[in-house]
Amino acid sequence: MAQDYIVQATSRPGAAAPIGQPVDRIDGALKVTGRARYAYEHRLDRAPAFGCILGASIAKGRIVEIDTGDAERAPGVILVMTHRNAPSQSAFGPAVTPTVPEVFTRARPVLASERIRYHDEPVALVVAETFEEARGAAGLIRLRYASEPGAFDPAAPNAEIYRPERINAGFPTDSTLGDFDRAFAEAPVKLDAVYATPFESHNPMEPHAAIAEWDGDRLTVHTSAQTLANIQAGLANTLRISPQNVRVISPFIGGGFGSKLIVHPETVCAALAARVLGRPVKVALTRRQMFASAGHRAAMKQRVRLGANRDGRLTAIEHEVTSSTSRFEEFAEQSAVPTRALYAAANRRTMHRLVRLDTNRGEWMRAPGEASGLLALECAMDELAEQLGLDPIDLRIRNEPERDPERNVAFSSRNLIACMRDGAERFGWRDRPVKPGSRREGRKLIGYGMAAAIRANYLGPGSARVAIDARGQVTVQADMTDIGTGTYTILAQVAAERLGVPLAAVKVELGDSSLPRTAGSGGSWGASSSSTAVHNACLILREQIASAAASHERSPLRGANISEARFEGGKLHLGSRSESLGNLLARIAPNGLAAEGSAARGETYRTYSQHAFGAHFAEVAVDIDTGEPRLRRMLGVFAAGRILNPKTARSQMIGGMIWGVGAALMEQTVLDPRHGHFVNHDLAEYHVPVHADIPSVEAIFLPEEDDKGNPLGAKGIGELGNCGAGAAVANAIYNATAVRVRDFPITLDKIFPELPVG
Repeated sequence: MAQDYIVQATSRPGAAAPIGQPVDRIDGALKVTGRARYAYEHRLDRAPAFGCILGASIAKGRIVEIDTGDAERAPGVILVMTHRNAPSQSAFGPAVTPTVPEVFTRARPVLASERIRYHDEPVALVVAETFEEARGAAGLIRLRYASEPGAFDPAAPNAEIYRPERINAGFPTDSTLGDFDRAFAEAPVKLDAVYATPFESHNPMEPHAAIAEWDGDRLTVHTSAQTLANIQAGLANTLRISPQNVRVISPFIGGGFGSKLIVHPETVCAALAARVLGRPVKVALTRRQMFASAGHRAAMKQRVRLGANRDGRLTAIEHEVTSSTSRFEEFAEQSAVPTRALYAAANRRTMHRLVRLDTNRGEWMRAPGEASGLLALECAMDELAEQLGLDPIDLRIRNEPERDPERNVAFSSRNLIACMRDGAERFGWRDRPVKPGSRREGRKLIGYGMAAAIRANYLGPGSARVAIDARGQVTVQADMTDIGTGTYTILAQVAAERLGVPLAAVKVELGDSSLPRTAGSGGSWGASSSSTAVHNACLILREQIASAAASHERSPLRGANISEARFEGGKLHLGSRSESLGNLLARIAPNGLAAEGSAARGETYRTYSQHAFGAHFAEVAVDIDTGEPRLRRMLGVFAAGRILNPKTARSQMIGGMIWGVGAALMEQTVLDPRHGHFVNHDLAEYHVPVHADIPSVEAIFLPEEDDKGNPLGAKGIGELGNCGAGAAVANAIYNATAVRVRDFPITLDKIFPELPVG
């Protein structure tokens, strides 16, 4: 393991037990000093060549003619690769894989055919001695296409709508309980509303990039990846080589948000070119290329129908989602799934349908399912509360389920009501304008909004290795990734506490597929899964140390009762006797000891409904003269199990809440319905929240430990902050203006025409 990938912790004098403490990121110094190397920055023994991808200028059809002569003769050019000379790769296969795991590991060939499946699909790779030379030569390639009519408008009258066999993560496509149609028809109070959410793009700070190098038949790839096992398997399947011959290295990732869970074109292109040239090749997607080739959140129409008694008790819930999907690879976001567990109602129905388009595939974008689905459901609940004349919090409390409404199992823990009540008190909810559009401050309309948050709690399978040497120094190893979430830090905290050593005695090695395999970072399972594996490895290691200490002939603790073992203060305590771990290991195991632990989903995931919960509150001001909405402040209160590190957890929550602001007010990737390309494919035109948009955001965690999911009592939090946040902002805008916008994002042109005059 190269020194570049080792992160060392530091300790504070007199520090408390590490788990649960707001420890600074142990990788922070590397990042702020520029010593943390990202995918495109790794230094190799041999100078790499630079690749530039050229994308198709049509969205559907085939290449009729391609002239690469001028590009091949351009200065510095080493290789021009197209479908005519690219090495053979495995076929892509059917639009739906036989099993869910194969979605992540399937072959994804590049430059394999003259067929064009989506706009900007790679049609050539130019490799040169410098990136500038490669980019210049790519512009010299001349192509002639036979363009074909395509489907680019999910709302078109002739759109091809169908029912998928399954949706993301293997959830059932539909669910039914009771008789929704009868209950809705008989309900004295009804809501029937349709909400539209647009295409959205991930836009992590670090673009997708890879450096590939071959050593005989062995491939090493430095890339930006959330889950190394997926990239390893995907490359192996694409290139027709054994996974054991693929090493993936990704110690630092500049954001992923779901866009770095599978192999993308830049990684395959780098590997193909490096094999042909026999030298390292580095390839990065430009920011514009990422919009087409690095996935997106699909555009959706969501119909929500709610039926209630006049006292506010729901009798019927329906959530129907129609989402766009790629023709060549199906992706169905599970946007109605959170509705299955959030509120009680005897009669229920959820459905997912897809519209085939000639675009690239949709992908997992932060909080897939909840982020999009709660925008609709939580706005619908707000609308229903107004019809009933109820406080939106009161409506939700009246419909709090005792058990999972559809699975009919107990919740492992559920503190949603506590989140709403605590948040209401902190936010000053009692002072909200009861009548929409009634509060003014000069030329500003002021409104408050709230929404509930729910996110499924997952545990991914995986392992970790923990070793201790003869100096008492501990090393944690796993192929786990840190995508900016604080993984290095929390794993150090877990190991330090379980082995009773200071943080300074722990170093963490991550992001290398040669290390024990984990589930990686995604689905909010990263911290819980990897920490559980480290926890279990430490328990095994503790037993090894204690047993050897009590039995080894050179041990000063020989003969002691290991049932009394305690690991504290860098020492092993056996009853009244103790010895420092360094001195002890030097005597009983001079070569050190190591253990591997694993994490696996247990029976409690079947017998309990496991989720994290929260409540969002927002205050907005809307300019009467322009219709411009601005966030004033935002609060999130969350019940998310045991918080391993409040500082890094708070950062995750605030980041997710800001994502919600973006979804509510500005984020939209515009697909040209005529030509099938994303029009606003850069950060000048794809708007995301910046500092000036976010004046005050705070996140609070309520005390909670949930022992049903893992031994640490923790839950996933990476996406919870994004769940329901946008709906809170949308509801606040309605409260301010009395204008209900159901077509996201809520931009001034949708508000202004309905505002009062004067």
